[in-house]
Amino acid sequence: MIKPVTLKRKAGPKRPPPALRWPPDEDRVEAIFERLAAVMPDPKTELTFSSPYTLVVAVALSAQATDVSVNKATAKLFAVADTPAKMLALGEEGLIPFIASIGLFRGKARNVIALSRIVLERHGGAVPLNRADLQALPGVGRKTASVVLNELGIEAAIAVDTHVFRVSHRLGLANAGTPDKVEAQLFRVVPEHWLPKAHHWLILHGRYTCTARKPKCGGCVISDVCPSRAGLMAAGEAA
Repeated sequence: MIKPVTLKRKAGPKRPPPALRWPPDEDRVEAIFERLAAVMPDPKTELTFSSPYTLVVAVALSAQATDVSVNKATAKLFAVADTPAKMLALGEEGLIPFIASIGLFRGKARNVIALSRIVLERHGGAVPLNRADLQALPGVGRKTASVVLNELGIEAAIAVDTHVFRVSHRLGLANAGTPDKVEAQLFRVVPEHWLPKAHHWLILHGRYTCTARKPKCGGCVISDVCPSRAGLMAAGEAA
């Protein structure tokens, strides 16, 4: 588990909080990612996988579920079925007991078996590592494909999940109302040299520091460049 650590900053003269507007100031965006990189130099997914295939399956299973719950299920599942052929041999009814603890498990079992068949029959058993073919797999939408391509270093993609959506809005990196539009805004404002890891930094920051309830503003390394901190603190919504 990769958890951000607190980076102590020297006290300096008080400055007015940054304004919550879009597009954000370029220097502030640079500061945000520079500091996140300092506390999380090598961020990675917290899903457990050993191959592109197991990564695709794990990410597909993680929709509306926690990484912890998925890892618990796949630890036993991948011990017996870590390839498309083995998964097909297991079958939908054989797969269900392994993932029954995960939300929407019946639909996910159907998708995993269907995508395994396509990978085996159309791609020779190797997961296609391009966006078009990935998104054509059952249960693999744009967000799942982005996670896979980013994690494997194929594409500097940003998958906008609930954490990325929330953090992006609080930091003023985006103000759009849908994940696709937030993704487009992030690609406009995040400097190119930060893009390969921006996805993980925003997710992990949202998961452990800028949480939905009681964000930990007091120990946040970017609180002084966050336009939402003052409002959250004043409303008693932050720690």
